[in-house]
Amino acid sequence: MEQSTPYKPMTLARLGAMLAGSDDSRRWRLVAEFLEEYQWEPAAERGSLLDQEPARTGDEQWDVFLAALAEHLAAKDGHAAPRWAETRALRRFWFPFNTRAARVDAVVNAPAAFRRRGVYVAAQELNVA
Repeated sequence: MEQSTPYKPMTLARLGAMLAGSDDSRRWRLVAEFLEEYQWEPAAERGSLLDQEPARTGDEQWDVFLAALAEHLAAKDGHAAPRWAETRALRRFWFPFNTRAARVDAVVNAPAAFRRRGVYVAAQELNVA
């Protein structure tokens, strides 16, 4: 009889490793997959998916995005951001969705964890159906 491996949700550290060397289209699909898995985990277990610091992706903007995402998700569950996320911030603003409408939407609706790091992405871009 074949042994099956138990399901394990993606961690943020694993997401970071998968983002390295990927193009932006694939990166957003991976982020959506992570968020989908994260939302289905019991709230008491979600923090463990954020604890381990992701290795650098090779792109500072995405490294900071991961820190903002960790803080944002932890805050939604009533927890502090993981320690590793505290020091990651951009010196110049980044608008991942860089159209005029997306920029306005992001300036108005970016979650605090993203704004304070210089990453302007609207909250609805982080929602998974």
